[in-house]
Amino acid sequence: MTHKISLVVATKDRSDDLRRLFKSLRGQTSRPHQVVVVDASQVPVESVLSDFPEINTTYLQHWPPSAAAQRNAGIKACTPESTLIGFVDDDAAFEPGSIERMLLFWESASADTGGASFNLRNYKMPPGRWAKNSRLIDALGLYPRRPGGVAQSGWHSVFGEVGELLQTEWLPSGAVVWRAELLVQHQFDEFFDGYSYLEDLDFSYTISRDHRLVVIPEAGFFHYASPAGRGKARQFGRVEARNRFYFVRKHHLSSVRCAVALGVRCVMTAADGIGHLDTSMFARSVGNVEGVFGLFTARHSR
Repeated sequence: MTHKISLVVATKDRSDDLRRLFKSLRGQTSRPHQVVVVDASQVPVESVLSDFPEINTTYLQHWPPSAAAQRNAGIKACTPESTLIGFVDDDAAFEPGSIERMLLFWESASADTGGASFNLRNYKMPPGRWAKNSRLIDALGLYPRRPGGVAQSGWHSVFGEVGELLQTEWLPSGAVVWRAELLVQHQFDEFFDGYSYLEDLDFSYTISRDHRLVVIPEAGFFHYASPAGRGKARQFGRVEARNRFYFVRKHHLSSVRCAVALGVRCVMTAADGIGHLDTSMFARSVGNVEGVFGLFTARHSR
């Protein structure tokens, strides 16, 4: 089967990053059938797109900013000829030939395959990896040792760059492709508003209950994490706690394990902030505490 792919890009105040992404799309051996840009920028980025007339682009403005809601709007704008719908972060860029390799995978993919991620080439190992690799922590259901797994705590493990086809329980939205037919019944939960932290975990984990999710080693991309549009560290800490507990309750996982794992995460974040004299990390840990306290008081005030 010959597939056509629409890519949805949710963006906010990142015109330079978006330009780099489009340059990488222009250099592909197989370009996407359509790119849908859903823009929540203060200053619209439509002028960037005019520099790439060879790319079939649909432009939408969206307000208020919300990665989840912007992607849902993008899904609705995808052409019905597209059999695949992908999502890519505005601060990503594709390796030459990677879209062609992704399309080749889908030509022979099994019928139960629902989603496939591009392979992150510039992955950097996060701090605290020693704890995440612990057999004890895995056995307690706090954090999965298996790459791309989801624990009973609601915590998920990253997989970085893979050397062979990897089957997972979730896929990030940084550069990922889904069967278009699945997105008729599965969309992003708009509870995850604003920066929408964990919206991709919730979306992909839901689909993984009935479909196979994989990472394609040959199809590479790069993520150049932009500081723009991420908000304050303390506020992110609150959202981090709120969204994690929401995901756990929604999927009937363990709230007790989630609270323990968040406590461990909070301590590690604070220690990292103190050890590296990073006030933003310390502020994030304070936000974690405030987020948990807010959930506790809201629950007992009902």
